[in-house]
Order: sequence, then structure tokens, then C-alpha cells
Amino acid sequence: MSTPRAAVDVGTNSVRLLVSDADGRRLARELTITRLGTGVDRTGVLDDDALHRTLTTIAGYREQWVAAGVTDRVRIAATSAVRDAGDRDRFFDGVRELTGVDAEVLTGEQEAALTYAGVLGALDVPTPAAVVDVGGGSTELVVGDVAGTVVGSVSLQLGCVRLAEHHLVSDPPTLVEWRAARATVDERLAEADAGLSVQHADLGGARTLVAVAGTATTLAALHLDLPEYLEERIHATRIPTPALLELTDRLARMTSAQRAALGPVQPGREDVLHGGALVLSRVAQRYGFADVVVSEADILDGLAASLA
Repeated sequence: MSTPRAAVDVGTNSVRLLVSDADGRRLARELTITRLGTGVDRTGVLDDDALHRTLTTIAGYREQWVAAGVTDRVRIAATSAVRDAGDRDRFFDGVRELTGVDAEVLTGEQEAALTYAGVLGALDVPTPAAVVDVGGGSTELVVGDVAGTVVGSVSLQLGCVRLAEHHLVSDPPTLVEWRAARATVDERLAEADAGLSVQHADLGGARTLVAVAGTATTLAALHLDLPEYLEERIHATRIPTPALLELTDRLARMTSAQRAALGPVQPGREDVLHGGALVLSRVAQRYGFADVVVSEADILDGLAASLA
């Protein structure tokens, strides 16, 4: 008989937990913003305080999965921040000491495949579909075929934390900063075009663009004018591209404090949300999508499914 399982996604901005029972039903899903990627792009090493916050969070998650009866089916996967850090062993050693689990760093290709599997397992959308995952330090673009098989993917050094640290330093950002950030996004997307072309994948040929992760889900909540973050309302929401562009522009004109005051914006996301919105809106605009479908299911669900 199969046993419960737990998956942990350690991102640049947040750490998330999904505990599922033997039949794949959710027992717990948690998100904590720890900003593990603080300064990594500039220093090449992990920030002490950010690492401490992250390890403390993972230790707390361990208590949850043990209480749910999870024994050996645990997968802890890290992405951009740990991938880029020269002292990543500090993270691995800390996780092993606190949980007894060997964490892993996903390649961009693994990240893309797991994200796509998580999305298609939870959404019924017209195919071929493309998925965009705007993270804190990287953005993954995944293209599938009509059968739902991944045919191409790229991982870009582009994310909401990275953009904020490099370009969006004023509060709110100046027009010069915003234009520089937009130019960087467009440069990275041109790289994506080249990378996908080599794989004979065409993102613009997809019928549906699905967006996952915190930037997209928060934007969906704001688009719906929700008073707070309500996952069941957010999943499968369609944001028309014109509305996404308008929302991005509005967020760019706000201060961090003003964004923080918006009900669905989780603490710790207010100073980078506008950068993530810029990435997502430029993707939708560049490839001519009329709207973006937002999915609560993502790489975390793919990780959990891989343990079945």
C-alpha cells in the first residue's frame, strides 16, 4: 500500500510544502516567504539571515509531514537561488541535519517538466499549451504539443527578485528604471526564442498560455478584486492581456507600502510583485495571447506526483 508523501519547493522568494495522502488528496499546502535569494545575484553566496529563515521554515514543515504520517516519501527540491549560490552546501547540510532528507537542485529542464506535469494534471485547457513560471530568480517557459508532451523549454536568468535588485530600486520605480527593467525582460525573451527555436518549439503557436507561481496567482486575485487570497477562486482564472497590462502599470506606480495594503498581497511580495507582473505581461504581449490562464497547481504538484 502506498503511503503519504511530502514535497517541498525551495524557491528564490518562497518555500512551499504540499503533503498528499496515498490517493493524492491534499492534506496540507503551505507557503512562507523567506527570500532565500537575497543578494545571491550580487554576491554569489547565500545570505545568512535568509538561509536561517529558510531552514527554520523547512524544519517546521517537517513537523507537519511527520504529523501527517509521512515517513520516507519526501522530496525537497531547490531552484534558482541555490543553483546560483557558490556556498550551496550550507543549504544542503542544514536541510539534511534538520530533516534527514537529502535536498536536490533541479535543472531548468527538470523544473520545466515537473511544472508542466503539475499544471496539466489540474487544468483542462486547449492544447497545445505553454506554461510560464515567473519565479524570484528565474523564469521557465515550457511548450507542449497537442498530446500534452513537453517539446521545448528554457530557463531564463529573469525573475521578480532579480529585476527588483538590479533595476527597480526606487519606491516606486522611476520611469528610467522601469524602461531598463522592460528592456532586460525583452532581451531575455529574445534568448528564449532562440533556445526554443533550436528545440523546434514555438511558444507563439500554443493555443493556451498558463501562468503559475506566486506572481501569477496574486495578479489573478487582484484582477478578481478579492479582499484576500482565496485559492479556490484563483485557480483557472483567465486574465485578459489588456487587463494584465493595466494592472502591471498600476502596480508599477505604487509604493511597496501601497502594494502591501492590497488584501491578496502576501507579506514579503509587495516589493517584487511589479517586477513579476512585468515579466508575465511582456510574455503575454510578445507572443500574442488574448489572455492568461492562472493555475494554482505547479511544480509542487509535479514533485508530489513524482513520489506516487
